[in-house]
Amino acid sequence: MALVERAVAFFMVVMIMMASMVQFSDAAVYKVGDSAGWTTIGHVDYKEWAVTKNFQVGDVIIFEYNPQFHNVMRVTHAIYKSCNGSAPLATFSTGNDSITITTKGHHFFFCGVPGHCQAGQKVDINVPRDSQTAPTPSALTSPTVPVSNHVPAPSPNEAASLITLNGALGMLGMAMALFALFVPSIA
Repeated sequence: MALVERAVAFFMVVMIMMASMVQFSDAAVYKVGDSAGWTTIGHVDYKEWAVTKNFQVGDVIIFEYNPQFHNVMRVTHAIYKSCNGSAPLATFSTGNDSITITTKGHHFFFCGVPGHCQAGQKVDINVPRDSQTAPTPSALTSPTVPVSNHVPAPSPNEAASLITLNGALGMLGMAMALFALFVPSIA
């Protein structure tokens, strides 16, 4: 009888963990420029790219580029319009920079390499003030989130399932650990 009670308790713990992970599946991951990435090659229209997206608070914006030739600067609207990179709010230069959107409104970015912003390597990520806020874990509120250089960014359509999958795999690991606690007492 104790085995049945333990199995029911185990099942309830797993179900509670799964229910708590559902809240993270609304955020999306966007790779700026899609397959082209963050570049001046190929005449990517970043303005057009951005207006086709439905950004929300909690979304992760990935800038993927060659750090020998580009960088990413987060700037004010005035600096964005002038393409003057002398006083950025933040500068990123890893070649695979992830930025989590934590507020509604406009978020302005451009490449600080001379001539690149003027050539169109700039983007305005706009989270409309009337959009619904995607629930986010506190770990995603930092300005950068490390992303492996070996894993391509998912398309926005795949992002929710990827985040849910990561949560499900985490829960599976926790469930296995909890199960392991019960196994020695069964034998």
